[in-house]
Amino acid sequence: MARAIMLQGTGSDVGKTVMVAGLCRLAANRGLTVRPFKPQNMSNNAAVADDGGEIGRAQWLQSLAARTPSSVHMNPVLLKPQLENGSQIIVQGRVFGQAKGRDYQRLKPQLLGAVLASFEKVADGADLVIVEGAGSPAEINLRAGDIANMGFATQAGVPVVLVGDIDRGGVIASLVGTHAILADADRAMISGYIINKFRGDVSLFDNGIRAIEGFTGWPCFGVVPWLSGAARLPAEDSVVLERLAKGGGGALKIAVPLLPRIANFDDLDPLRAEPDVELVFVRSGERLPADASLIVLPGSKSTISDLADFRARGWDRDLEMHVRRGGRVIGICGGYQMLGRTVHDPLGLEGGTLATPGLALLDVETEMAPEKTVRNSHARSTEYDAPLAGYQIHLGMTRGPDCGRPSAIVDGVPDGALSVNGLIMGTYLHGLFASDAYRTRLLQSFGLSGERRNYRESVDKALDEIAGELERYLDPRWLAGLVG
Repeated sequence: MARAIMLQGTGSDVGKTVMVAGLCRLAANRGLTVRPFKPQNMSNNAAVADDGGEIGRAQWLQSLAARTPSSVHMNPVLLKPQLENGSQIIVQGRVFGQAKGRDYQRLKPQLLGAVLASFEKVADGADLVIVEGAGSPAEINLRAGDIANMGFATQAGVPVVLVGDIDRGGVIASLVGTHAILADADRAMISGYIINKFRGDVSLFDNGIRAIEGFTGWPCFGVVPWLSGAARLPAEDSVVLERLAKGGGGALKIAVPLLPRIANFDDLDPLRAEPDVELVFVRSGERLPADASLIVLPGSKSTISDLADFRARGWDRDLEMHVRRGGRVIGICGGYQMLGRTVHDPLGLEGGTLATPGLALLDVETEMAPEKTVRNSHARSTEYDAPLAGYQIHLGMTRGPDCGRPSAIVDGVPDGALSVNGLIMGTYLHGLFASDAYRTRLLQSFGLSGERRNYRESVDKALDEIAGELERYLDPRWLAGLVG
């Protein structure tokens, strides 16, 4: 059986995802067969695993860090928020159903068997499995039936390392408080802790380490600084987008409306990494900038609901003026569906609205259907005759006159649509901008030099940098026990 360690956090967004990715790369660099695992994830950023089916985008990134094929078993339970208090449930890559929060709490014990079975599959043939928790084990109100944190750790016998975020403040209280409220059996699973996102002189926290040990008896396995390479990795949580809502200066301004149920927003990361691009995420209460040359409508977990919010915020009028000025628009997946004349939902798959008018910028119509398209794809852009590689995760079929001008040929089949004047484009292909050739030609069409950059290579280098920093700042004795 493979060795395993589980990183749990004192709260959400403490850096667990990046740290697991960094440790996976560190172990892979030392020649180990290492695999990531997350029992339960909640995110609308999904990926198509190499063995088919959906997993959290973060686990796809962690498998890339581990230099191992991704699998649906690396994230056996994925919750995709769809309604205000409900989510679509993906189990081992396939749609299991939908549930509201209270109903899901009753459902969790039934999913534990699938989680443990997936963990066994991931561990089979591996030297090391690095497990990521979700949220915090201190949420003891959710402990009954838990499959994401201590419920999994105690059932699978996996020791836990707590990760605390010192940047947000209160890290001593969060660690000591977690120790205080955990049940004895859960507390016994914790072998130590790591302080993350430290800025400045690490020795200034020596007294903090002594205080935490005095209260808890837990050893500190390292004080890790703010990892600069993390900014070059795809973002997992939409919380990050709020921090990135205003971009820096750039010759080309691209605006992205922050939809309430935005999905697969890491599609935009390759553009954000371009030095000549100012990528602006537009929040509720703000206008779509009049000086933007390109507006990208991103994916959505609930097209009809997000379309209503888009109108309620006045962005439909902003977009109409943008188009009148000759501005360009790209819609991806749900954003593509919004650009059409109507979105039909005869079975009420997204709620009670059976049909809603679209933005009418493309002469197409979409009809939602229960069959979900989930696949990795190879494609070619018809606009720029450039190779594309990405994935599709969507409900519904889109048809209409503008589909006669497809934006791409995906797996040998026409996909998407182009307006008559070529300024409006829609596609179901995620990962569009990660294609270096396509992104280069797109930027050149706006008058930029469009020097080709290898986006995937930049992500790979960031992972190596993070692994190096973890090797430098984590306790060498603890690391030796983990990765040799």
